[in-house]
Amino acid sequence: MNILGISCFYHDAAAALVQNGTLVAAAQEERFTRKRHDPGFPTNAIHSCLREAGISVSDLDYVAFYDKPFVKFERILLTSLATFPLGYLPYLKAMPVWLKEKMWIPQTIERELGYEGEVLFTDHHTAHAASAFLVSPFEEAAILTIDGVGEWETATLGYGRGNDIHLSRSIHFPHSLGLLYSAFTYYLGFRVNSAEYKVMGLAPYGEPRWYDLIMRELVSLKPDGSFKLNMKYFTYHHALTMTGRKFETLFGQPRRNPESPLGQFHKDVAASLQKATDTIVVQMARQAERETGMKNLCMAGGVALNCVSNSKVLEETSFREIFVQPAAGDAGGSVGAAFFVHNTLLKNARTFVMEDAFLGPEFGDDHIGAFLREKGIPFRTCGREQLLKETAELISQQHVVGWFQGRMEFGPRALGSRSILADARNPRNQSVVNLKIKFRESFRPFAPAVLEERASEYFEFEGPSPFMLFVADVRPEKREIPAVTHIDGSARLQTVNRKQHPLFYDLLKEFDRQTGCPVVINTSFNVRGEPIVCTPEEAWRCFMRTDMDALVMGSFILEKKLMGNEWKQEQFEERFDPD
Repeated sequence: MNILGISCFYHDAAAALVQNGTLVAAAQEERFTRKRHDPGFPTNAIHSCLREAGISVSDLDYVAFYDKPFVKFERILLTSLATFPLGYLPYLKAMPVWLKEKMWIPQTIERELGYEGEVLFTDHHTAHAASAFLVSPFEEAAILTIDGVGEWETATLGYGRGNDIHLSRSIHFPHSLGLLYSAFTYYLGFRVNSAEYKVMGLAPYGEPRWYDLIMRELVSLKPDGSFKLNMKYFTYHHALTMTGRKFETLFGQPRRNPESPLGQFHKDVAASLQKATDTIVVQMARQAERETGMKNLCMAGGVALNCVSNSKVLEETSFREIFVQPAAGDAGGSVGAAFFVHNTLLKNARTFVMEDAFLGPEFGDDHIGAFLREKGIPFRTCGREQLLKETAELISQQHVVGWFQGRMEFGPRALGSRSILADARNPRNQSVVNLKIKFRESFRPFAPAVLEERASEYFEFEGPSPFMLFVADVRPEKREIPAVTHIDGSARLQTVNRKQHPLFYDLLKEFDRQTGCPVVINTSFNVRGEPIVCTPEEAWRCFMRTDMDALVMGSFILEKKLMGNEWKQEQFEERFDPD
């Protein structure tokens, strides 16, 4: 049985294909169109999934959509009426898109794919819940989903048992933790629905001196984890902005202009918001404990990408294990919709556990070699052992390496297939990689990739963290990895075992053999404002446009120092981008 899950039209469009109960492929549309967070219909992602599965559209048994458009449309209409005349402009902007496109999902699917079969719909937060629970290793678990907004719900709480999901509590729009975080993202001058993680990275540089004000004036939190926002300070429910003058008056400063300098005030606001978020998420998780009595927790929704809050839940509740969907935002809704149909509606047994996120396309040596030879790009070819040895040597010699291997990751994190790697022991690499390679703010932290069996030596963390969704303190006696140690002594941890990614694991093993350190910087293979690279061509372009020293793709190693003058950046631009 083949079930295609689709999420699109709001944020991070994606497709996922479940074949006989196994997730065989999943990808985000942005990786193919090169439009960051592309919300459009995921035609390219769908065809990529079909290719990976070796099937065509005619082989699909069902298509599952992660949302109920008519219910969401109802929310937009009622909100516009409730806030009239303030909500008139957003209403005018939204209506043409809704009436032309977003309301007619089955027709769009038939038009774009030629699919004429049945299209099934799940609730938005049911898709989130299914994306976490139904692919988790747990027979039963509490479930918590938190995001901006689905149809009406902004958070749900419940449990899963066997094939079934029961969501018993919910918080409704406009009261939303995700939108609260986005409102502060907007106020701090960052891009909404794109840069919330920057606020999380900025928070450790500040003190939470505005926390009490937030919890007193903006949020009314109850002991059961439910909350309401004081909507007089927000504008997202009736305007094209998130906050206005009342919000600025409350904090005593105007909204920061994007790209302007960040002051201590902004860092303190970020720290205060993060503390408030931690408090709310932990309170909700404790309620999930009380109501379900279960020992494990599954989380999804965009807020579940907040690895700081996830770690607070792990520390401050009695849950033994927490599974967070690695594509916790809207993209993961495609996975949830497909598994909800397969397991819950059709009552097929659960047989799949999501142990890794390597679900995208793969490009073999034939493809990579043909590209390099066609462009006349100088390279050398290595066998597996030599490739690992030379790559580890490059990193230990303080070269920054683009690493392009295997199937592309699904979700926002590069986990060892589309990665930029550097030596975590060198304190300079934190700023070098940020400023000269990623072209992004210098305060942004990097994640450590560490051998799973050695993680507890370096980090105060028990258990695996394969998806970079938890933070851990670096042990005081192991502060020899400053490039991945944030200002507060924490790190966003990725543990690596051989089953998940054999080649990346063996690279870390070789680096450990050469240096005595099983940790490297692992950041996504892209530059600021662009999606992670998908193809060898995109990896090559990114390599040439940055100060990366080497590129390792498949069995091929490319080093800039071994290239002639014709490969300097100016000539590269002329040769490959004549426009």
